[in-house]
Amino acid sequence: MKLFKKISLVAVTSVMLVSSALAGAASAAPSQLSGKITVNGSTALLPLTLQAAKEFQKLNPKVKVAASGKGSVTGPQAVKKGIADIGACDWDASMDVPGFKAFSGQVANKVAVIPFATVVNNNVQVTDLSTEQLKGIYSGKITNWKEVGGDSADIVVITRAFGSGTRVNYQSKALNGGDITKKEKNYKEVGSSGDMKTAVATTPNSIGYIDLVYVTSDLKAVKFNGVAASTDNVINGSYKIWAYGYYMTKGQPTGATKAFIEYVQSSKFQQSSLKKLKFIPISAMK
Repeated sequence: MKLFKKISLVAVTSVMLVSSALAGAASAAPSQLSGKITVNGSTALLPLTLQAAKEFQKLNPKVKVAASGKGSVTGPQAVKKGIADIGACDWDASMDVPGFKAFSGQVANKVAVIPFATVVNNNVQVTDLSTEQLKGIYSGKITNWKEVGGDSADIVVITRAFGSGTRVNYQSKALNGGDITKKEKNYKEVGSSGDMKTAVATTPNSIGYIDLVYVTSDLKAVKFNGVAASTDNVINGSYKIWAYGYYMTKGQPTGATKAFIEYVQSSKFQQSSLKKLKFIPISAMK
């Protein structure tokens, strides 16, 4: 009887080991998903998209993801024209927002929380700016750094071109809906987040705005109403300049496009690569 029990136990254990091995082999098998996914739009979301594409293609070698960024509005426009499967956008383009009508028939797939920061050239001594001070600077009423506690020097205003999601959100949340007034001098418009970073980093006495992933030691993020631009401060509710990032699709996504969006939304990506890039997981916001 004891011998029978031992034989039975060995048999069950063997079955379990074989089943486990087969399951492991199945999970290690390469994905059969195939196709090409084209992503256009937001340059704020571009670092996230490129990283996700790299990871997704490794898991799905028969899928190619091509991503580019020219500003948020170009994302849903490209989807509407049929030249992109995903339109990366810093606002929900299925709804009206100031300056832009809704793109009918498109679905907004929420993929990230994007913190934005006011940035200045490293030679600027100011470390904190209020809503009213920023409104004054971008409307052209405040033109010298000494008016906001800095050295006497003309402020060089750098802004994103119309159609930028970063601009839409910064104007709404940092400027409280205030104007960005074009000036004849000490004023420049740039077309992407990368261009903004370069312009502020290389232009003395300049000010601009960008999402946190682009903030490095060659420029300086200033506080907003006394609160530092950080992921923790967005999560705890004390820092207000942030927005959700979306992948817009024509109707509900399907196939490889659906799988890619679901990967970006997955806990695996949200809690690792997304956080390392200074974005915030969707689940962190209550």
